[in-house]
Amino acid sequence: MHLRQLHEQLRQDTYRPQPVRRKWIDKPGSTEKRPLGIPAVRDRVVQTALRMVQEPIWEAQFAEHSYGFRPGRGCKDALRRDNELLKTGYTWVVDADLKGYFDSIPHDMLMADVRQKVAAGRVRALLEAYLNAKIMDGQEEWEPERGTPQGAVISPLLANLYLDGLDHAMAKAGYAMVRYADDFVILCRSQAEAEQSLALVRQHVEGRGLTLHPTKTRLVDASQRGGFDILGYHIERDRRWPRKKSLDKIKDKVRTLTPRNSGRSLTEIISKLNPMLFGWYQFFKHSHRWTFGRMDGWIRMRLRSLLRKRRGAKGRGRGWDHQRWPNAYFTRQGLFSLEHAHAVELQFL
Repeated sequence: MHLRQLHEQLRQDTYRPQPVRRKWIDKPGSTEKRPLGIPAVRDRVVQTALRMVQEPIWEAQFAEHSYGFRPGRGCKDALRRDNELLKTGYTWVVDADLKGYFDSIPHDMLMADVRQKVAAGRVRALLEAYLNAKIMDGQEEWEPERGTPQGAVISPLLANLYLDGLDHAMAKAGYAMVRYADDFVILCRSQAEAEQSLALVRQHVEGRGLTLHPTKTRLVDASQRGGFDILGYHIERDRRWPRKKSLDKIKDKVRTLTPRNSGRSLTEIISKLNPMLFGWYQFFKHSHRWTFGRMDGWIRMRLRSLLRKRRGAKGRGRGWDHQRWPNAYFTRQGLFSLEHAHAVELQFL
């Protein structure tokens, strides 16, 4: 019934998007919050249909080195390309950060890009209506002049379109860029080349009404100590491991499942931990080997502290707790071991 009504509204040009509800979520490892824009269900349905029609057309012209929110591509492809470039001597890195990208895209310039891609007036009008849809934040409501809401189905496609010009400008200039949505790096063979590429990026983004973050955008020699972060990883001196925010995030999740006053059985707690640990390992399995032993040790410490509390003792699991509940004890209980999974993986490489 609702779909028929929606179809009729679209056919008669009477369809109008409802206000987008704003929700603020925590940024991992930060006191800041990130705004999400959540459209009404009916608008998500129409946006999905719109994306399914437009995406294949736009995809044909998108740059090769763009990996975010694209069919058949993902984080691991971007990380793989980044690793290939580092291994072949592209160790000077422009670690770029666009300040508030999704919220700062100018509507007029984005619609100019849309008009170059889309001939149909109805489709252009729909996209413009989504950009201009009112934002509802608590009791406040306003019409935005910039940005495309994170959380809207169509936003990733529009965000990729707006940076497509930057992608092709860098490729034409001969720079090796790896981009995942608004997270991108440019890998160069020398400091001079990195400085030149950064100047070109700055010129392009400022001309498009965007801003490079003044403190988060920097030049890095990845062959030296310090390195850089990309897509959850920290990379330096031919090694990679989860960046601090990634470790903090998984530790926070483990903490919520292993409070010392938990009334759940150890078997139940482990059954909740294992799927989460397995998923984390699948993404971070290319990390340096000591990552996994350290993380396993920290998780077992959390479980020993819980068991220690149940025996009436205070504090963290330590000392004789390692003899009372050795590592083998948790293996017998079925706890997923990151270190063991990595060792098994190495046997087949």
